[in-house]
Amino acid sequence: MSSELRERVTAAFPDFLQDLRHLVGVDCGTWNAQGVDKIGDFCAERLTALGCSVERRPMRHPDGRPLGDLVIGRRAGHLPGGKRFLLLAHMDTVYEDGTAAARPFRVDGPIAFGPGVTDDKAGLLAGFTALRVLIEDGVEPFAEIVMVCSPDEEIGSPASRPHIESLAAAADIVLCLECARENGALIQGRKGIADVHITVTGRAAHAGIEPERGANAALAAAHLVMELQALNGKWPGTTVNVGAITAGTRPNIVCPDAVLEGEVRATTSSGLAAALAEIDRLSALEWVPGTRASVRRHGQVEPMEAADELVEAARQVARGLGFEVEAVLTGGVADANLAAATGTPTLDGLGPIGGGDHSEGEWLDLDSVIPRICLLAGLIQHFD
Repeated sequence: MSSELRERVTAAFPDFLQDLRHLVGVDCGTWNAQGVDKIGDFCAERLTALGCSVERRPMRHPDGRPLGDLVIGRRAGHLPGGKRFLLLAHMDTVYEDGTAAARPFRVDGPIAFGPGVTDDKAGLLAGFTALRVLIEDGVEPFAEIVMVCSPDEEIGSPASRPHIESLAAAADIVLCLECARENGALIQGRKGIADVHITVTGRAAHAGIEPERGANAALAAAHLVMELQALNGKWPGTTVNVGAITAGTRPNIVCPDAVLEGEVRATTSSGLAAALAEIDRLSALEWVPGTRASVRRHGQVEPMEAADELVEAARQVARGLGFEVEAVLTGGVADANLAAATGTPTLDGLGPIGGGDHSEGEWLDLDSVIPRICLLAGLIQHFD
């Protein structure tokens, strides 16, 4: 089976490379809705050619700004009692308009370079190619495969999130097509995150004539920063970082207000909840008489915790293909977090191997493309 699978993927590789060159040549930063929709057009065409029913859902950011469409492809398999798979990949990049022309797709030996080449253009194409070879096999050992091409992953999927959560809850297995780590490892877990915005309010006064009438919000904020940073290490796998502080307007005024912006990341939902509760408790204390603080959270995403059955299945499939694969935890957040939070077993990093994400040196290991697509297709076959 593995040799036949490899032969079909190998035959599809020239098309993969040609399509990769095309996709990397399109400016499709998240806020370029027209550019993202060009990628969406491509995805819809490929999914239609694969016999999928295709749906496009218009997306808008919560602030009203337009985003590219969410593209969803569905294909029923030949195993009505089999698994329902959800494949997740994204169409947007972090790059500004003009980057595609400034840094066009190029290949140097076994390495391809270009904006989005590995995050996540190779992942998109891996999904299409895996589905193609499974169809060519004539078996399609699944009840249904749904492939989601999202337009806003790079900004935390604020518009796509409820759609991804709903589709994940209806699936049996979620396979996320972000690139594998640079050492080839899959991603079995991702930290959760919550952004925290703390406003400290004090009372202004003349700093020279009557400072005693003031309540220094900057001083209260300083105490709070020290306490928040001291939370690091209190819960395994949980970090707290205050990354931005603004306070006051002039040196001769007792500071009347201050703002702290920070984030919490955690490997477990319990760790995330505990840290956020402690931040609330600390913020409720009066660090300087006459001051008070209020906390607002946003962007909270639960951790993706390991699905051991999927990890072991991937290892078995990889061994059958002639290589070993490991699975690791990473601190970054992705759509896999949203899927895993619904309770559906989720595995990430099933795209080809790459690195340098979000940088001028973003790269893709072309030698990894065939074995990694074989792994993806083989993993779907594994659950027949």
